[in-house]
Amino acid sequence: MDVSSWDGTLSLNEFSLAAQAFEEKWKISNSASPPWLWVNAPIRPFVASQKVDGFLSMENICLLRPSEDNGAEVSRLEEEKTSLSEKEEAIDDATLVHSNHHEVHYYDFHIVYSASYRVPVLYFRGYDSDGLPLQLNEIEKDLPACSAKVLLESKWTFITQEEHPYFNRPWYKLHPCGTSEWMKLLFLDEAVLAESKVAIELHLVSWFSVVGQVIGLRVPIEMVNGRIN
Repeated sequence: MDVSSWDGTLSLNEFSLAAQAFEEKWKISNSASPPWLWVNAPIRPFVASQKVDGFLSMENICLLRPSEDNGAEVSRLEEEKTSLSEKEEAIDDATLVHSNHHEVHYYDFHIVYSASYRVPVLYFRGYDSDGLPLQLNEIEKDLPACSAKVLLESKWTFITQEEHPYFNRPWYKLHPCGTSEWMKLLFLDEAVLAESKVAIELHLVSWFSVVGQVIGLRVPIEMVNGRIN
């Protein structure tokens, strides 16, 4: 792909290739953390199926919110044993459970292709230990402290709520407006562009190295340093 004509977007097939590369690189570089997994899109009635259609998923991620008397940012990732069926049964209610020292919140993250913007989009939802959904004001408290400023200053990180493209349930997402523009600028700094090509398999690694920081998921340094071979 010629850099001079590349507009920072991906086709659906290119997204699939980038997602596969991202999934494999994450597994190799970040084996101690839960993996990203490719999920084939569910069949939707009256919607024409495409050759490649699906999304990346990382679910049941535990975030420990720092206690109010401890200003240090503390977070960790672990796999939650609660079954998906139990979580779905309670997802329509809304309440919060507090502990004496910190609250335990769980998150599902999906990387979904936007056909309208032609870029990846991060969808997510949070819920407490009983499987009850978190409101945006509670989710914002779980975000890294540095994200507050980013959310105010960068329109592409603005959090909106809408139906998940595949599940018809309300999820939050980082709005993709402007993603193609900053992705093109980001790739201008990559050595791979010396050959006037955009390596599709590097797209999600570069994208998530920026987007992941907003919600407290960082790309392993080995992945970042290994983007250009």
